[in-house]
Amino acid sequence: MLISLCLFNISGVIPDLSVKAGHLPVRTESGIGALMPWADRLWFVSYVSSGPGSGVGTGLFSIDENFNLEKHPESVVGTYANRMIHSPSCQLIIGPYVIDSEGKVRVIKSIQEHRLTATMEHLEDPINKVYFLTMEGLLLEVDLRTFESKTLFNLNKELDLPEGAYPHYKGGYTAHNRVIVANNTYEELEFLGKRASGRLAEWDGNRWTIIKKDPFMEVVGRKNLGEPIFAIGWDKISAILEVFINNKWITYRLPQGSHAFDHSWLTEWWRIREVETERYLMDCHGIFYELPIIVYNERSWGIRPICTHLRIIPDFCSWQGLLVLAGNQVTPIRDATLFAGQPQSGLWFGKTDDLWSWGKPKGWGGVWWETLVTPDEPSEPFLMTGFDKKVVHMYHNSDRTIDFMIEVDFLGDGTWKAYEIFSIPKEKYFHYEFPDGFSAHWVRFRVDTQCKATVYFHYT
Repeated sequence: MLISLCLFNISGVIPDLSVKAGHLPVRTESGIGALMPWADRLWFVSYVSSGPGSGVGTGLFSIDENFNLEKHPESVVGTYANRMIHSPSCQLIIGPYVIDSEGKVRVIKSIQEHRLTATMEHLEDPINKVYFLTMEGLLLEVDLRTFESKTLFNLNKELDLPEGAYPHYKGGYTAHNRVIVANNTYEELEFLGKRASGRLAEWDGNRWTIIKKDPFMEVVGRKNLGEPIFAIGWDKISAILEVFINNKWITYRLPQGSHAFDHSWLTEWWRIREVETERYLMDCHGIFYELPIIVYNERSWGIRPICTHLRIIPDFCSWQGLLVLAGNQVTPIRDATLFAGQPQSGLWFGKTDDLWSWGKPKGWGGVWWETLVTPDEPSEPFLMTGFDKKVVHMYHNSDRTIDFMIEVDFLGDGTWKAYEIFSIPKEKYFHYEFPDGFSAHWVRFRVDTQCKATVYFHYT
């Protein structure tokens, strides 16, 4: 695909638009944390791994309509991956920068030392104030008239993070008179089930409520078409999609595209973004999905996978008719690897439809993993549509034969029908291969006796 007659590009990557960090005082990261079209330019921020003082060369950049790259003179070194349009003042907030509709840049110096991961609308004074979430778990309030800031909460205390857990807060969003935040802490202790440090939580202006104690990355929504809120995370069993509709959260399970993402640091940064008018893409655990934003009959309809990938995509957006993906390509991080070299990252430019050629959707995940299950209580639904070959693996620990019932929702509207029952003897592993072309939208399981059960899918 030809981007421009005057710019050299390789498969949508323009080397001249890459950004780098310096070698000294320490080699770190140069990931592109947030993108936003604004004031006739594409703006983006690059980040170091551990805040100011841990690297050089990152900052605020913009690209004009002729693909000229400029680093803004107001740039500061830091770790930033937040972006939001503040509608009342018609300004872009990206990193610690505030950019008006003419492209004038100002820096909120009171917060530039923090690792900023989300900006959210204010519950009580949205005209003049916003919230910022930091990676360490501080919820900050900033007055956009004075740029003064104050700390409202240390979320590690409010959300009861276990002692010794490394906080790694990511997404945040305000809607339905609540602020929702995500923390994606997940290490070996979480994998082994010895600790639960991830969080999806909400604040109604008076108190905090923990929704899930699993690692979550992104929280985003829309203010019409049913006003849904989406949050994506994962656990040992599968990727997780939480949907807030009609004042309640609904849990769906999705395949994981690669175990290369199974750690707090390695999930950066799953996103849900509008890329065509009212068309949304979701990047979750190595798989891109089409995510319809419409709510009908209290349901989120029509999610389907697009492709599997291994890229770290901190953000993506549409600009000048193109889909633009941010990157994080070379990350030495204090020479943890001696083969990475100078930190640098680039942008990918293409069409939305190009994603369908990236690689067929495939992955794995389940509804139970040695989970204590209750008789006749259905599992959470697992996505089935859009994948090719499908096999499910089943096992239990009971000393008697257990009936496993497969139920399918082929309409995607919550109408469940019995598909098949398998009687599995004690200590017997069993698998079932679905017929070629079989593709209900969602699938779930029941058992007839309490036991520890495992139900795990592989889609190839």
